[in-house]
Amino acid sequence: MARIAGVNIPTNKRVVIALTYIHGIGNTKAQQITAKLGIAPERRVQDLTDSEVLQIRETIDADITVEGDLRRQTAMNIKRLMDLACYRGLRHRKGLPVRGQRTHTNARTRKGKAKPIAGKKK
Repeated sequence: MARIAGVNIPTNKRVVIALTYIHGIGNTKAQQITAKLGIAPERRVQDLTDSEVLQIRETIDADITVEGDLRRQTAMNIKRLMDLACYRGLRHRKGLPVRGQRTHTNARTRKGKAKPIAGKKK
């Protein structure tokens, strides 16, 4: 089992797919990493040599913000908005959609499970 950026990536999957298990690396970034290192995208993680895994690990550490650092950076950005008390910060604080979606109906992902209101029967 290869361990990259503090994540155990699955051994039986293709390298491009396995790299996407790391928070902060999507399909495009994974393809760029494999192309940069000259690793065939159809190869499996279990077929990689130790030196290739080391190269992948060093490339990710040098070029890309991943896992804990990325989560911390995102949390700090949201906290900054909340401290500024700008519109987006207030929406984050109230747990409402931030990007202009309607809230009269829908928005259940942000608002949580529907709460019944007493005497609202029609």
